[in-house]
Amino acid sequence: MDHAVCIWNVWSRNQKKACLLNFHNAAVKDVKWSQQGHFLLSCGYDCTSRLIDVEKGLETQVFRQDQIVGVIKLHPDDSNLFLSEGSKGQIKLCDARTGKVVHDYNQNLGLILDVEFTMNGKQFISSSDVSQSNASENAIIVWDVSREVPLSNQVYVEAYTCPCVSRHQFDSIFVSQSNGNYVVIFTTTPPYRLNKYKQYEGHVVSGFPIKCNFSLDGKKLASGSSDCSIYIYDYQL
Repeated sequence: MDHAVCIWNVWSRNQKKACLLNFHNAAVKDVKWSQQGHFLLSCGYDCTSRLIDVEKGLETQVFRQDQIVGVIKLHPDDSNLFLSEGSKGQIKLCDARTGKVVHDYNQNLGLILDVEFTMNGKQFISSSDVSQSNASENAIIVWDVSREVPLSNQVYVEAYTCPCVSRHQFDSIFVSQSNGNYVVIFTTTPPYRLNKYKQYEGHVVSGFPIKCNFSLDGKKLASGSSDCSIYIYDYQL
């Protein structure tokens, strides 16, 4: 919850801290590397998203909003585009080249907890706070990127928030962490079905923003847990 973004050198035994990027005026909420690794995209409580040239240590672009920006996600095919979303339920697709908002996605949602692009980048999945939006069918929504419309808002109808959404690198599925203390699986193709016969259990969420994600080879699924443990699941079993 600091104002700065710290880059660490994992290969050094002595000088672990490579550099400190202090551009935000309030606590940083999320940070993402660009695909080439030359830039960082960060967001936070100062209601901004900031693009930073890591090599030069310079801020190259600032995107200002009227909400706390809690989550950012770079487009899988075009690192100039990124999703920015936050405390008022507003989701925006921004272009780092022009500094402008390309698309707005409005559905009167609560706090946006996470977003994830599908593999082809033509759709994205959003997770919102159902206690604020007061509609459990809006917990998970699949959006059309270019048309700015929800393709499905009844993907997950249980009355739990989902603090994390992650897609598989190779298969047409995505998973979502549920505050019901399990990870659920969905297809990324219409009609975006929930897998009713398979879910990953054993870890505990307890209302914390617990993340989950796949290994690089796609064979394992890792999840944090509020009991201070990391749980590893075999995705294929």
